[in-house]
Amino acid sequence: MASHESEQQAEQFAAWVREHSLAVHGYLLGMTRRADAADDLLQEVFRRAWQARASYRDNGHARAYLLKIADRLACDRHRKARPEITLDGEEWKKREPPSRDDDPSVALDRREKTAQLQEAMRGLSPMQRRVLLLRFFGQMSFAEIAAEIGCPLSTALSHCRRALETLRTLLVEESKK
Repeated sequence: MASHESEQQAEQFAAWVREHSLAVHGYLLGMTRRADAADDLLQEVFRRAWQARASYRDNGHARAYLLKIADRLACDRHRKARPEITLDGEEWKKREPPSRDDDPSVALDRREKTAQLQEAMRGLSPMQRRVLLLRFFGQMSFAEIAAEIGCPLSTALSHCRRALETLRTLLVEESKK
């Protein structure tokens, strides 16, 4: 009996990884702004989910459960943050992985758009960025977001609206350049 239950837990966990890892990684990347940190935190999210598997009660909100873990880890990381190291151009070339894109113009366009979005995201307050990322990557309702960050529903809605307005303004300004 225990073997069957363990097997079911392993199957459930594998499904979580398949179905939710991209969204959780995207959220973590948005919060940390570093792929290496997002990768490390993603592993920690799933490690903690695996450790707590016996106490988890499936209510159809696995992504929200995983994002709560991710959010707490990202907030903890931010509190403990050390200064970042800036690399010069030569050092960056040594560390940058080679591109997997076949068409350099497509890769360049994607990098430019990603850089524009990242720059625009820097214009958001930390709380606006957090709400927007929970909504986009977590596909959480505003009620769930409000509960997660500990604020009234109207405040969560307001943070999201202001974030979208700011992004729209910044991205339109960038496109006119």
